[in-house]
Amino acid sequence: MGSLTINKQKLKRFTMATKPIMEEYLSKIDVDLSDYTFAANYIWLANSSGFYAIINKCFCLFIMTGGELTMLLPPLGKKKHITKAIVKCFEVMNENNSSPYYSRIDYVQGSMLEEFLQNTDEAESMFEMLESYVIEKKLVDYVYEVNALIDLRGNSYHTKRTEINKFVKSYPDYVVEQLDSVKHKEEIIHLFDKWVSDRVKYMPKEEAEVFLEGIHQERHAVKQMLKHYEELCLIGLVIYINGELKGFTVGERINQNTATVIIEKTDFEIFGCAQFIFREFSKMLKEHYGVTYINVGDDMGFENLRKVKMSYRPFKLVPKYTIYQK
Repeated sequence: MGSLTINKQKLKRFTMATKPIMEEYLSKIDVDLSDYTFAANYIWLANSSGFYAIINKCFCLFIMTGGELTMLLPPLGKKKHITKAIVKCFEVMNENNSSPYYSRIDYVQGSMLEEFLQNTDEAESMFEMLESYVIEKKLVDYVYEVNALIDLRGNSYHTKRTEINKFVKSYPDYVVEQLDSVKHKEEIIHLFDKWVSDRVKYMPKEEAEVFLEGIHQERHAVKQMLKHYEELCLIGLVIYINGELKGFTVGERINQNTATVIIEKTDFEIFGCAQFIFREFSKMLKEHYGVTYINVGDDMGFENLRKVKMSYRPFKLVPKYTIYQK
């Protein structure tokens, strides 16, 4: 699918060539959600489903799903331009969609909403906008202090330390390497497939059905990540045990103070591997980027994932909102 023209607004394909354009607009805003990077959006989008436009001096990212158009992020730009851009984006979505019900803006950071409301120049128009739209809280991103993840001090991290110590004792010949997208490609895909198979075995049937619906998209994301690893300026590591790749993880910088873990997978049968690779990657992210915080994304609504992420005692939870029309 090429570009689209909707309501006289041209939407261009979201491709690798969009990277410098989007990153120019991202540099103008202060957010620490894991969704606000080019790489995070590029690897998760199907090849023909992403579109963008510069609307009222804002970068606007759309996704086409089943013929319906939504936004993956709010318009990115200066505060004084946001409100009119939001209104225009809804006009574009409504013109395309079979019902206004489908039109929405996802992954809006709470602090951005607060800033819009506090903008005195836009106060009146923002009030009028809130009369026509509904803002609904969705998931939260889990953000940690990087030193806490490395040191794992105190009683609250006792279990993590125990798991890591058992891992090191059980697998003293482990080897950690920086991820190479060519060298490690096939082994990473193989581990991902094993991870999916193992995960489903221990899931309740109703949860497994929901889980499997997203697996095709996640497998595509892993392949996109490997294919464009260098271009996306990603960083990652892998871990070998007895010559077999048993874990991999990939991340990037969100802003000056925060890095993010985009994806992490380990073999369920290797006790303590997940805890060990997370600590080692935290060290790598701190050393490479000099960051203070690490964002590991949301829990996708899975209770078991929520428990795992809460067990690391997040420094803060960053809410994500969706904007709908009334």
